[in-house]
Amino acid sequence: METRSGRISQIKIYTGKCFRMFINEKAYKLFISCAIIAVIISWVSGEDMFHAFSATRTGAFALICACIWMGIFNSIQSICRERAIIKREHRTGLHLSSYIAAHMIYEFAICFVEAFITVVILSILRGIPVTAAGVFLPALIELFLTFFLVIYCADLLGMAVSCIVRTETSAMTVMPFVLILQLVMSGIVFPLDDTAASVSCATISKWGVAAVCVTANVNALRGADRSLRFDYEFSLGNLTRIWMVLIGFTLLYAIICVFALRLVDRDRR
Repeated sequence: METRSGRISQIKIYTGKCFRMFINEKAYKLFISCAIIAVIISWVSGEDMFHAFSATRTGAFALICACIWMGIFNSIQSICRERAIIKREHRTGLHLSSYIAAHMIYEFAICFVEAFITVVILSILRGIPVTAAGVFLPALIELFLTFFLVIYCADLLGMAVSCIVRTETSAMTVMPFVLILQLVMSGIVFPLDDTAASVSCATISKWGVAAVCVTANVNALRGADRSLRFDYEFSLGNLTRIWMVLIGFTLLYAIICVFALRLVDRDRR
């Protein structure tokens, strides 16, 4: 019981620390960059988005790439920059799972705001009415949930990288490769063979684009052209399956964070 109480106490302490750092470092600038990115993508996506198959699919890809970038950028340096502190405090009783849980709570709040900003700007610039229907909820709510899950999933991916590498420089070196992998393996920019298509199932981008396309009901926009094969079935089961995959990835990255950070005691710096 004492161990459990100690873990909960540590989560509270480190969560508070994260939010204090947010204020002291004026990290609200993240929201400004989020708004700028959302404005640019919503503006250049064109009037055909949500009205034509190709334009909707391409716009969905751009939005999801932006969400992935925001998520990874949120956390890619968050752990490695404190590695020396973590090592010292771990030796004096810090539970690494509590430390990661605190960061997850903090990043949850950041990603929630970023998803909200993105969907509001998209709604205004693309003229999506509040009453527009999605699969089972208003389309804006479904898009918000999708954006949030993608940003948060990418955030935990960035955090996992930050737990694995040892320096901020290494983290920023790895970041472009992670983003390029998401870009190339999404299946939107380049056609994928069977092997690559299987690998793409492990990317956030594939599932994020699929979720947006399901909510937008792009299958109904495809017209008579049925030669393109995409799993965008407009159904509750399909959308929830995609969301569950993103949640599964998020939990996997959280587990990787804890196990990777256990190696902190082996640092020889």
